[in-house]
Amino acid sequence: MNTKFIALTSMLCCASMVSAQEEGKAGYQFTDVAKINVTSVKNQASTGTCWCFATTSFMEAELLRMGKGEYDLSEMFIVRQKYMNQLQDNYIRRGKGTLGQGSITNAWKNAFNEVGIVPEEVYDGINYDSDKHNHRELNQYLHAIADVAIKNKHRSPEYYKLINNLFDTYLGELPAKFTYKGKEYTPKSFAQSLGLNMDDYIEITSFTHHPYYQQFAPEVPDNWERKLMYNVPLDEMIGLMNHALANGYSICWDGDVSEKGFSHKNGVAINPEVKKLEDMSGTDRARFEKMDEKARLEEAYKFAAPCPEVNVTPEVRQAGYESFVTTDDHLMHITGIVQDQNGTVYYVTKNSWGTERNTFGGYLNMSESYVRAKTIYILVHKDGIPKDLKKKLGL
Repeated sequence: MNTKFIALTSMLCCASMVSAQEEGKAGYQFTDVAKINVTSVKNQASTGTCWCFATTSFMEAELLRMGKGEYDLSEMFIVRQKYMNQLQDNYIRRGKGTLGQGSITNAWKNAFNEVGIVPEEVYDGINYDSDKHNHRELNQYLHAIADVAIKNKHRSPEYYKLINNLFDTYLGELPAKFTYKGKEYTPKSFAQSLGLNMDDYIEITSFTHHPYYQQFAPEVPDNWERKLMYNVPLDEMIGLMNHALANGYSICWDGDVSEKGFSHKNGVAINPEVKKLEDMSGTDRARFEKMDEKARLEEAYKFAAPCPEVNVTPEVRQAGYESFVTTDDHLMHITGIVQDQNGTVYYVTKNSWGTERNTFGGYLNMSESYVRAKTIYILVHKDGIPKDLKKKLGL
């Protein structure tokens, strides 16, 4: 067994011992278990480009892990190429493709391989009267141009000029060459200088309607490229996350943030249990058993202190997915593990909503129960996957 994973287990036990002394104090009392060095929190603002901000943050953390130093990479350089790829896909599908701001990590990887990348200082993607990103008007024009091509069943040279002029107008003209820290690059040569190999990054999911240890394309709208992902049992996906974080590998996370238990403002995401009192600790039961279910839920959603959470099995998770309760909403960057004073595990999560929307610097802690229930998939470096699981997947 990996010694770092044993160390993580020991730290979890120690954290539980510390938290026992904290029990009874008001609020959430978190103890660090695993922490990964990452870059600063960014702001996607009025765009649906969380997929790009999360993946860019993840790749920047990879560069730190690899000893390459700190980089601030351009999200909008990648977003622009993703739009181009979506336009192509939508046209070939006769207007039935997904043409919008959303996507997943695979779109980042494909764009990086196709056109490279540049630093943020070279291409910030804001070429309009604003200090923050806003793609509302851009997308309206994008759809209008795409619709004309579909109606005409033809993409003329003028179509391509219009598309490129649209992106130049809102995002800025693409740099053919640029100088960074005294050296001249093209977007492709700069990407090569980073040493990132997109084949090293693996998407992992967990659902019961497809065989385990095989690949399938999750049936979510933002997976418009029909990316195949490895399907593993739920416990093994969670074990993979713990193993990766214990060994210095961060995780890009895609999941559902539409639940009431997700509170960026309060810095936590929880999955309250209000029915099965027998699963609660003595302290929790004493506090909750006098309340009806509605009152218990209201108490939990005050986010004033830890509460009992649902025991999420593969069946519970699958039911949420197949009833469309669990949806593909948002991508974020998981950068560590903490425990609360009751010993509950949480995943430290870097969001892309800036630093002013909560008092935790733009971060939040998602409980293990929430992550088990609401994860669509994760992206991780292949070396962050436990050896026994890699063998099962043929990696």
